[in-house]
Amino acid sequence: MSPYPRLTVATTILGSSLALIDGSVMNVALPALARDLHAGPAELPWTINAYLLPLGALILLGGSAGDHFGRRRLFLIGLALFVLASIACAVAPSLAWLLAARGAQGVGAALLMPNSLAILGAAFKGDERGKAIGTWAAAGALSSALGPLLGGWLVDTVGWRAIFLINLPVGMAAGYLAWRYVAETRERRSSPLDWPGAGLASVSLGLMVWALTAWSAATQGWALPAVAALLGLALMFSFVAWELHLGDRALMPPAMFATRTFIGLGLLTFFLYASLGGLLVLLPYLLIQVLHWSALQAGAALLPVPLVIGFGSRLMGRLNAKYGGRVLLTIGAAVVGLGFALYALVGRGSFNYWTDILPATLLVALGMGICVAPLTTAVMASVETAHVGAASGFNNATARIAGLVATALLGFVFAQPSGELFVLSFRIAVLTGAVASATAAGCAWLMVAPKPDQPR
Repeated sequence: MSPYPRLTVATTILGSSLALIDGSVMNVALPALARDLHAGPAELPWTINAYLLPLGALILLGGSAGDHFGRRRLFLIGLALFVLASIACAVAPSLAWLLAARGAQGVGAALLMPNSLAILGAAFKGDERGKAIGTWAAAGALSSALGPLLGGWLVDTVGWRAIFLINLPVGMAAGYLAWRYVAETRERRSSPLDWPGAGLASVSLGLMVWALTAWSAATQGWALPAVAALLGLALMFSFVAWELHLGDRALMPPAMFATRTFIGLGLLTFFLYASLGGLLVLLPYLLIQVLHWSALQAGAALLPVPLVIGFGSRLMGRLNAKYGGRVLLTIGAAVVGLGFALYALVGRGSFNYWTDILPATLLVALGMGICVAPLTTAVMASVETAHVGAASGFNNATARIAGLVATALLGFVFAQPSGELFVLSFRIAVLTGAVASATAAGCAWLMVAPKPDQPR
């Protein structure tokens, strides 16, 4: 038990909130950033994906490195890298500079996020651990809700560069508390870290995401993106072969994939979070570009999503124990799909937020609120005890990568001028999200065991 329990919880909340806020705050800054740095439809998605790519690819390695070298040490390294990269983002003179700094932020977040949770797991025992993690998760939901609001206000009043400067005082406070009050913990392990696996995963994802972005925005023709995609696929197959060779020492132990339930949950996570990730990028852009809302108003329009998820997760945790994850996940994903289908009515006749946008947003938020808690529980219960940590990390990485892929495919929407063509592209995107959500519901019903929450 930590000698400073409250300060330990506060430290992890401050650190992880940096990564969570920066993951959502850029969504309301895209139009302003595109104007200032002259970002085209092929470059604009990379202001988000340059952050998500290293975060999704390296988050598993970041957790393993914390277990190996010390969780507090890796937390502090990630924090320092994140703060320095935030300064670089704020002073970026060009788009290339900003993208490089965003990539460094993603690496820092990949060290911050898993080790903030691991610090709590090591510092608390029994019921106290559950309370601490619950507080951490609730604070994360609040950070996700405040991110677009705070970012929108800063973009409107100061400028988009200010959204990165707010990381400095928060990061410095988290660093001081971690250095002064958090005890160092680590695990004894003889096997080395899976650096080759992390490298193969990062490069293959980068190539495939670049190919999707270039294809979506139609800026590079077909030949070069096709070559990049094929090379990325080849490296991904090499990654899978390497992981099979390492076995339980791998970044993603192959034994996790021995059950149909775990595979189904992975597919569900990908399709569901791809839909949500695309919406969180596209909806503020639509409100700012078509309805001419301020960035603050666009950020406020996203509030129902984290709020309903936060409130719904506690109730769904109790229902999950009674009915099992399969039923709730199927219903939740289907409700998300209905919400996306309702977005397709946007722009038909009058264009009003309260009748065209809000009802669909509430449906998506309700569906995600039904899914989040049962999904987390089902993932952890679908593997053997020895692989629970790796399974949770894999599911988290899958959600990040899903958002990465969805954002890469939005180039065709950004390429449209404001007006009817843009709204038409928005409808195509949300109908694609509806199909993806329906696919997620099918994966839940057909592949997830009726009671995946029961210990194996």
